[in-house]
Amino acid sequence: MSEHRLEVADVFRQHEQEFMAHWGHTLSRQQRRVFRDICACRTPALGAHIEQCDTCKQQTIVYNSCRSRCCPKCQSTARDKWLVAQSKQLLPSPYCHVVFTLPHELSPLALQNPRLVYSLLFRAVSETLLTIAADPRRLGAHIGYLAVLHTWSQKMLHHPHLHCLVPAGGLSMDRSRWIACRGRFFLPVAVLKARFRRRFLRLLATVYRQGKLRLSGRLRYLRKAEAFDRFLRPLKTKKWVLCVKRPFGSAEHVLKYLAYYTHRIAISNGRLIAMENGQVIFRWRDSANHNTQKLMTLQAVEFIRRFLIHVLPAGFVKIRHCGLLANRHCQASLALCRSLLHARQNDVPQLVTELRLRAVRRNCPVCQHGILHIIGWVPPGAAIPPLSPVNMDSS
Repeated sequence: MSEHRLEVADVFRQHEQEFMAHWGHTLSRQQRRVFRDICACRTPALGAHIEQCDTCKQQTIVYNSCRSRCCPKCQSTARDKWLVAQSKQLLPSPYCHVVFTLPHELSPLALQNPRLVYSLLFRAVSETLLTIAADPRRLGAHIGYLAVLHTWSQKMLHHPHLHCLVPAGGLSMDRSRWIACRGRFFLPVAVLKARFRRRFLRLLATVYRQGKLRLSGRLRYLRKAEAFDRFLRPLKTKKWVLCVKRPFGSAEHVLKYLAYYTHRIAISNGRLIAMENGQVIFRWRDSANHNTQKLMTLQAVEFIRRFLIHVLPAGFVKIRHCGLLANRHCQASLALCRSLLHARQNDVPQLVTELRLRAVRRNCPVCQHGILHIIGWVPPGAAIPPLSPVNMDSS
């Protein structure tokens, strides 16, 4: 059996009591549930299933997954299945990657009002992209895009931003032709930035006037309208961060982009180095220094706190299709776009075939040729039945 590598779950289990003593009273129901799920994932607490190879007949016990979208061990299969579905919506057009970021001054508001503030972020970005793209002075087209919410930095600090993957073009206003983007970038950065800042702050001011913002603790002073206006004033002139990358090419490239961004969490198990003396050491990438890989050390309790602030409210949709790709008219719009771009319906990259295979089957780790099939289930807390031959695997 291979040596056990450090996991987020190990940090949670070993420092649960210490963390709960410090921060337990601040956790939401959803954060408590995520904590429990990660601790129990792929352990006897969730039960197990018995797999058997259809070639060598080797049997294996595999502990069940928690399937939480915050769990570092439960993302790969969900991601592969999702990517296979998204491959049907790809267009034979260059794509652009646009990132909208909220300034750090808004983090306290977002942490107290995550569902509301993150929803405003999606709305402000949508209105910005769709409005500027429809402007005849810019592109003059209806566009569609995929948006993915991330709330963390490489150090697991609160850093809400929206990754948008946008086809570099759209349908003309009369829907008679495809209009490709002009120039090196999709839409002018300065115009997008100013519009996004203005729209988000207006939406935020509106929900404040409607009394929808929760303002407690250190934000209690903002309950006075004059204080809230003073809080917003410098944000109206501050330079907000917005990144627009040049259009890039093939559907294969787009899928790899999606694979990297869509099902990520605050930190993966692969970035953890060690846990010793109540501290966790992990790798992080310093984007301000040419993406240099560095090591960071945090107290385990602080590590857990940072991880849990990125747990989204229950039911919150963090991956959304907008514009032409919105679900209610997606299929008709895609069909029209493909016809105008003279695309073949079955023009699917090789990566999709590999993803389909990974999503539906597991190869036998013993003979390397057979496929594993589930032949039985073990309820949570029940004794593991004897296997012939026995091969325990909880990885």
